[in-house]
Amino acid sequence: MSGTGPREPPRGPGVTAAMSALILAVFLASLDSTIVSTALPHIAEDLRGFDNIAWVSAAYLLATTAVTPLWGKLGDMFGRKRLYLASTSLFLIASVGCGLAQDLPQLIGARALQGVGGGGMIVLTFALVGDIVSPGERGRYQGMFGSVYGVAGIVGPLLGGVFTDQLSWRWAFLINLPIGVVTLAIAGRVLPAATRKTAARIDCLGALLLAAIATGVVLVTSFGRRWGWGSPSIVGLILATVVLASLVVPVERRAAAPILPVPMLASRTVVLSSLIGFAANAAMFSVLLYLPTYLQIVHGVSATLSGVHMLPLVLGLVVSQSLAGRWSARVERLRLILITGMALNVAGLLLLGTLETGTGTVVLSLYFVVTGVGMGMVPMVVLTAVQNNVSPQDIGAASAVVTFARSIGAAFGVSIFGSLLTSDFAHRLHGLPVTGGLDPARPDTIAVLPSGVRHAALEAFARATGTAFLWLLPLVAAGTLLTFFLASHRDTEDGVPVTGETLQSGTDEAPVA
Repeated sequence: MSGTGPREPPRGPGVTAAMSALILAVFLASLDSTIVSTALPHIAEDLRGFDNIAWVSAAYLLATTAVTPLWGKLGDMFGRKRLYLASTSLFLIASVGCGLAQDLPQLIGARALQGVGGGGMIVLTFALVGDIVSPGERGRYQGMFGSVYGVAGIVGPLLGGVFTDQLSWRWAFLINLPIGVVTLAIAGRVLPAATRKTAARIDCLGALLLAAIATGVVLVTSFGRRWGWGSPSIVGLILATVVLASLVVPVERRAAAPILPVPMLASRTVVLSSLIGFAANAAMFSVLLYLPTYLQIVHGVSATLSGVHMLPLVLGLVVSQSLAGRWSARVERLRLILITGMALNVAGLLLLGTLETGTGTVVLSLYFVVTGVGMGMVPMVVLTAVQNNVSPQDIGAASAVVTFARSIGAAFGVSIFGSLLTSDFAHRLHGLPVTGGLDPARPDTIAVLPSGVRHAALEAFARATGTAFLWLLPLVAAGTLLTFFLASHRDTEDGVPVTGETLQSGTDEAPVA
């Protein structure tokens, strides 16, 4: 592989324009993982597909996760700008397909194609930041993208509800077009063009292997509760995924241009940062998905007002992302930022573990601020740490590793949280006179209960929600512990980040830089 990467990174106003395009792309891709949540019942009714409606969300998540490593490596090999434009175009074409779908199979297929494009948009955006700005500035800009995730997590369900109620669920997908066209127009003008060309063959076997592993993980986490954790299907998927994972290193070691370079997988910074990102995202997406549910069911607020109640969390997340990005320009502070952020994640989960029906708005706001600050200090800092500790030609692959781990963490956290919440809620309902239409898997049916038992059922759901947050503590605590093993100095020679040749030597004293 040869080449010099981008000809000339944009400067001044060019950086602002480039970042605007990249932020819009990340917003679109992350928004589409949440915007359909409130529209699913209407979609199921309109397309007559209640039994398989979960695939509308699972198909997008599955495709996004499966293609992440491939997009990252292809960007390293053929230039990130052209692939970024291609993935964004694919995302927009698939969005039209979603909006025009006439039956559920068409919608699921279009969602999968949309996920393929969305996965490229996300990972190539993060890698392009490495091309556009210097290592010392990456943390500040990466922090902007982390805030986008939090905003999309809150805005997505609200927009989905508004479109569904006021227009049609199809606008949850068609809204991507005007924003996406603007994104393409800006990106085509200001993103740096790459001169790198390569004659190396694409690692098809490695790409298929990683896609199969991602498929197994997402299917297990998405459908484990529905199919039964001890069912032959789930057990078989788990065993197959473990076997496939054991083949990654042998397969990638033999590849001419591996999707995941083995020396990079041996890097302490890459491995630990990915694990920390996994734990942080498991907690973050559980919070973003289930706190609005708690507010709507227990406090009886509308979907719109639940978003208003979540503003302290979003504010804490946005502010901490921005500050963490600025502080991370100082290499020696990166580990301290991660330790602080993960510790605040632990504190936030402890606070959310005390949720009850009587928890007041002011107290909730304080809980949300602490949780949001912790959530905002981690995701983009681990990405910056990895980008600053690999050679320029591996930035795409390294970004893909971290993004892949974070995507798996999100799917794992949401699935485990949902299972714990449902089972604990059902357990707490025993002994309550809740005959009739109450479904433990559908806590919104509490509203049909007689007033005499409704409060007890609401209390059971509130306490089950708090307990589920506490069950995430061991995972986040383990992630916090890992931050102490990240080196606190920069592994460079004359200010140049660690190279691929250095990694090949097997010495990885690479710090968080």
